[in-house]
Amino acid sequence: MSSPLDPARLLAWFDKAERPLPWRRPGTSAWGVLVSEVMSQQTPVARVAPQWEDWMRRWPTPKDLAAASQAEVLRAWGKLGYPRRALRLKECAAEIAAHHGNVVPDDVDTLLSLPGIGEYTARAVACFHYGQNVPVIDTNVRRVYARAVDGRFLPPQASKRELGLLAAHLPSGALTGPRFSTALMELGALVCTAKNPACGECPLLATCAWQRAGCPQPSDEELRKAKKRVQKFAGTDRQVRGLIMDVLRAADKPVDKSAIDIVWPDAAQRERALASLLEDGLADFDDAGRFHLPH
Repeated sequence: MSSPLDPARLLAWFDKAERPLPWRRPGTSAWGVLVSEVMSQQTPVARVAPQWEDWMRRWPTPKDLAAASQAEVLRAWGKLGYPRRALRLKECAAEIAAHHGNVVPDDVDTLLSLPGIGEYTARAVACFHYGQNVPVIDTNVRRVYARAVDGRFLPPQASKRELGLLAAHLPSGALTGPRFSTALMELGALVCTAKNPACGECPLLATCAWQRAGCPQPSDEELRKAKKRVQKFAGTDRQVRGLIMDVLRAADKPVDKSAIDIVWPDAAQRERALASLLEDGLADFDDAGRFHLPH
């Protein structure tokens, strides 16, 4: 029986709809792909693209990034969020430079052994750069699969079982399979979106299980679970951490505590956010009690 994730229709659509993302340019290295995937975690592509371009000009190879200071790396990370990713990427670069000849490994297991590289990123690099026909699952792919194959508007909680389920739908071939995986992700990002999918534009409309079931709406329980999984930002410690990091990134010398105190009115939350930055190695202080990025 043919798959509801019809490869021919999906790839024909992708040939026309593919976004010209900078890391998709011919000649992009495996390192460039790895950096793009780390940057894109929980961050919109539109914000990632200019940061990625800047990083690749500064640090075109793992060895280049490994030689940079932590402060340089954190400043270059800018407002991408979750700045610990930047330091983990520097650790990853050092490992690649020291133990893999300054070349990003091409197999999933070795990629998984690198600092800060999880299941998704390892598979994305192996698939998108090295052309390995392995399943790659992010939130976009999970959503498309849930609707097209399972007939559910919202995907269930993530599980390792998903890899095997998606693998059964991958078309064979060193060229078709990896491109199919990229197209599936693109479909989730552009058409099969979380709240208002553009079903009339979807190449899988005729085979989509959710459409064939009459577009059933999610239950109240499914909505509750989905809402719980969405991480809010406004008013959280994460927002306060970001405001403090903005101060430290903008400063060319250590700053007094007063420069940090003005970014947030709640003193207890502000102190908690600052303490967590110090604990995570994202901030430091000198003998005079002034704060700065780690060296």
